[in-house]
Amino acid sequence: MTPGVDAVSKAGISHAIHEYEHDPGSTEYGNEAAEKLGVDPARIFKTLVVIVDGKMLAVGVVPVTGMLSMKLIARAAGGKKANMADPQEVQRRTGYVLGGVSPLGQKNRLKTFIDASSAAFDTIYVSAGRRGLEIELSPEDLARLTGGRQVPLQQE
Repeated sequence: MTPGVDAVSKAGISHAIHEYEHDPGSTEYGNEAAEKLGVDPARIFKTLVVIVDGKMLAVGVVPVTGMLSMKLIARAAGGKKANMADPQEVQRRTGYVLGGVSPLGQKNRLKTFIDASSAAFDTIYVSAGRRGLEIELSPEDLARLTGGRQVPLQQE
């Protein structure tokens, strides 16, 4: 499958894999997943990679209905400023293509932060490592597998 699916399977974590036909013309990957899977978009989380203080890559996992606050993720990572990371660097460090970046099974495990809104759901959906493939699992299991922390990450 993908390194993300392998990581969840090897850990023996309860999960479900959801596949859908990705429209190559779509760039709204999370919204497309919600629509095609018939799931509340607040339960579909996108994986965004940022660079903190110009030196450290970090992952923010936020609902597709929200916007990642650069100030909040920088603070969570112990820095002052964050910007979206260079797409080539993201692909090189995670091993995933944009639109299919998973917080799980990354080539180089990056410091991960999961938006606190995830705690409102029994399960959430994150990319399984390619466009058109999602993993459904509990937010607690996602945090445990990624070494991530649940913190507020969305812009007000």
